[in-house]
Amino acid sequence: MLDVRRLRLLRELARRGTIAAVAEALAFSPSAVSQQLGVLEREAGLPLLERTGRGVRLTPAGQHLVGHAEAVLERLEQAEADLAEARGGLAGALRIGAFPTATRAIVPAALVALARRHPGLEPMVSETDPAAVAHALRAGDLDVALVHAYDFVPAAQEPGLVTEPLYGEAMYLAAPAGQGPEPSPVPSPSAGSEPSPEPDQGAVLRSHADAPWITATSGTLCHAMTVRACQAAGFTPRIRHQVDEFATVLALVAAGQGVAVVPQLGVHGAAGPAVRLTRLLMQRRTNLAFRSGAGAHPAVAAFGAALRDAVPPELAGGAARDRPGELARRA
Repeated sequence: MLDVRRLRLLRELARRGTIAAVAEALAFSPSAVSQQLGVLEREAGLPLLERTGRGVRLTPAGQHLVGHAEAVLERLEQAEADLAEARGGLAGALRIGAFPTATRAIVPAALVALARRHPGLEPMVSETDPAAVAHALRAGDLDVALVHAYDFVPAAQEPGLVTEPLYGEAMYLAAPAGQGPEPSPVPSPSAGSEPSPEPDQGAVLRSHADAPWITATSGTLCHAMTVRACQAAGFTPRIRHQVDEFATVLALVAAGQGVAVVPQLGVHGAAGPAVRLTRLLMQRRTNLAFRSGAGAHPAVAAFGAALRDAVPPELAGGAARDRPGELARRA
């Protein structure tokens, strides 16, 4: 009989690539991971791994078994959801991953509603970069998470995970006051309708091609978004500062340190008169992510419902309707 815990290790090896990475993610020693995978090979009765220099890769049989492992783990999630539903009354920890702007602007109201409806549930929020969410969910470090994708950086398809759309945000070019075209009004997360999009995104970005740029740190989706949007407009940005917090980014813009692309929730309440904001065509979309089979879990479903109730109406209706390729051509 194949052991589910060892199947999980094999699945993680297929996703992470090395035994060392699997060991670090799951708090095992590399030797323990290797030993357990060796036991799984004996259970399977044929090789699942083959050595490639200092590393390993899955054999065709190993890859095939990973597909079965995904199905088994999804059914186990469904079984846990059914048991939780049968027990009735939500209680215990719910581990939530969220990125900073959502943690500040959306999550607190959702937690208030969740506590009112399910006082026995204990939500535990950890700020998690969307790029790290997939591994954290598959490893069991998170139960549910908010992730985002940009028009120039679409979300990758992650085996073993499911995402559901939550809201979309406008994007703005932030520059020191006095630079660039006339600014666009920034809608409040509790106020009226969205302004019309800036008609020529490429021209807006190219007007700052010679300026220093402020981006998020390398390796994040936010960093890739700025670089790719600028490249689609015909230039590569000259990056001076790399900062992840949008309030700090806007403070640097106000100080004349460069220009930046920021989302609607990032500019609300943080952009003063020294910053000029110009609406761009691109958008950021936020989704709720969880393990396949866990969507029916009462705690996950309850948090999702509370989160949707907390999303301001103009964000809830702001899902992007343009594909990345269309935006690139129009830039």
